[in-house]
This record gives sequence, structure tokens and C-alpha cells, in this order.
Amino acid sequence: MFHRESGVLKTTYEADMALYPLPIARWTVAALGAFMSVGAYTAANLAIRLGSPWPVNLLAGGLMAAAVGAVVGIPSLRIKGLYLAIATLAGQLIIEWTINHVTFISGGVQASIDVPRPRLGSYVIASQREMYYFLLVFVVLAIVGTLNLVRSRVGRAFIAIRDQDIAAEIIGIDIFRYKLLAFAISSFYAGVTGVLYTYYLGIANYEQFQIGVSIDYLAMIIIGGLGSVLGSVFGAIFVTLLPIVIRYAMEAFGGLFFAPQTVLNLIPNLRLMMFGALIILFLIVEPEGLNRLWRNIRNYFRIWPFAY
Repeated sequence: MFHRESGVLKTTYEADMALYPLPIARWTVAALGAFMSVGAYTAANLAIRLGSPWPVNLLAGGLMAAAVGAVVGIPSLRIKGLYLAIATLAGQLIIEWTINHVTFISGGVQASIDVPRPRLGSYVIASQREMYYFLLVFVVLAIVGTLNLVRSRVGRAFIAIRDQDIAAEIIGIDIFRYKLLAFAISSFYAGVTGVLYTYYLGIANYEQFQIGVSIDYLAMIIIGGLGSVLGSVFGAIFVTLLPIVIRYAMEAFGGLFFAPQTVLNLIPNLRLMMFGALIILFLIVEPEGLNRLWRNIRNYFRIWPFAY
């Protein structure tokens, strides 16, 4: 049984029968790839030019991304929904062009910056397994920090503005302040992610943070569940494992229907088609994503075997 959110009132039969039961104004897109690149190049330049340690670079990358996000957010505060998505897309293109054409930042078009591996004292984190556990620590810290933010005064203000910004302003919430703070916090998270991703790869290059990366994160959020921390985790796991499952399935069974070369050409394209189809499916059938399905399953077994 699929869940439909109650309390979203409609004034006409046509509106009530619309595909999207949630207000579209609550769905926004952030150009996360651009803010990741800001954090990544900030950390790479500090590491190479000043030789600063990774904790300093991590904090500096996050703060620089937050500052850029706040600047991008200022002209976007009066818009929402699809218009906000277009505005953040413009920010993605502007930041990408700036990084590519300002030699001091990136070294020039298609240039790369090699970044040394992070150190814990004299120990160098070099292997993939070590980097996995190193990054896992920050994943846990980010999840715990976000859960506590949602429960705080700032988080409650965010929820009030998301649900009904006019009512939130009437009860005394500073809309400008909290919207700008939301841009800054989300950009800080993206900047820190960009720094960690750069240390993971050992190189900073603009190709790692193009618009395709933002689309991947958008797919994670929509499939996992909008407005949910746990949904973001589910979405990230699903979107990460989906290409692996597709590749193994096509290698195992694709030869039964297609030529070997066709199978190799079909695998990357099938991934994109699956992403698009899943985004449309979840927007229509279950806008709250995998998180809502998980809650339905959990609630079912909570009262099982009773029917009430």
C-alpha cells in the first residue's frame, strides 16, 4: 500500500486528482557538484601552496563553499520550486566556468591538482580500505549532526518555512536569515564532501564535479525520500549499487539477447534510463521515496500479526 500525505487540501477536483500530492514548492534542487568543487579546489590549493594539514583544509573547504553558497542564495531567496532549480543550475555553470578559466584556482582549463593522502600523525592513509573507514567516520558525523540540527530551533524554523513560509513569517521567523542559513549549511556539507572526495581520489579536477554529479545526487534524494535524513542514506545506497547490479545482470544475461559489443554499449545508457524511470516512478507513485516504504514496512511489523 502506497502512502499519500494527508493535510494537503485542494479546492478543485482536478487539483485533487493531480499526480503530485505534495506541493511542488517544497521540491528544490541545489547544484551540489559546484559547491563540492569549491571545497575541493580550496583544499587542494591550501595543501599544495601552503602545505596545511587535512583538518585545516577540510574546515576551510567547507567554509568557503558555505560562503559561496550564501552569495548564490541571496538572489534566489525570493523564488522557489522550479525557478529555484534553474537559479541553482545557473550557479553550477558560473562556478564551473570560473574554476576552469581562473588559472590561480585550477591551473587552467582541464588542469588537475595532485593532492597528498591524509595523515594521522606519521601514518599515511593510503589503501582503499583505510580510506573507506576514514570517510565512514565523517558520514556518521554528518548524519548525527543533521539529525540534531533538525531537532534544534534552527531545524524547526527550516521545517516551518518549508511547510508554509507565509505563516512562518507571521509568527516571527526571519525568512531571509533562515533561507540564507539553509543555503550556507547545505553548501558547507557539499564543500566538505568535495574535500573528502578529492582526498579519496588524490586529485582535484573539474570533471569530478560537473552537472552530472548534481543529477546523481538529485536522484539519490528523490529516490530515497525528500526531507528525510534516512531517505538520503537509502537513496545513496540504492543509486550506488544500481549500476553494479545492472552491469552484472547485463554481463550474465545480456548475451542471450544482444551481441557482446551491443551489451557493452548498452550498460552505461541503461543506467541513465533506469535513473530517469525511477525518478519519474517515485515522483508519481511514492513522493516520499524509499524512506516512506521503509516506514510502512516497519509499522506493519510493529503491529503484526494483528490487523489494527
